[in-house]
Amino acid sequence: MQIQVNTDRHIQGGENLHERVQAMVADAVSHLRDRITRIEVHLSDENSDKGGDRDKRCVLEARVGGLKPIAVTHQAETLALAIDGAAEKLERALENALGKLSS
Repeated sequence: MQIQVNTDRHIQGGENLHERVQAMVADAVSHLRDRITRIEVHLSDENSDKGGDRDKRCVLEARVGGLKPIAVTHQAETLALAIDGAAEKLERALENALGKLSS
């Protein structure tokens, strides 16, 4: 499973951030790892320097063999919360989609 991390110009996307994001996402979907070919992570700061509630956004798009891409979005006060929330949503969406295939 490949995890690709993309950031907008307002997010400082150093190697440390990429490694943490990859670990968080991989952990959330580890039990589905053999079905997923790739996950794209898109991180953005909606208000840039202005700040504000829930202005950090994480979009996760998973590619699963035999299915259309599955995408989820979560917004939160911090990047960590946005990533965690999106990872939980992705896990549920994948389990739902894959569950329908097996029934």
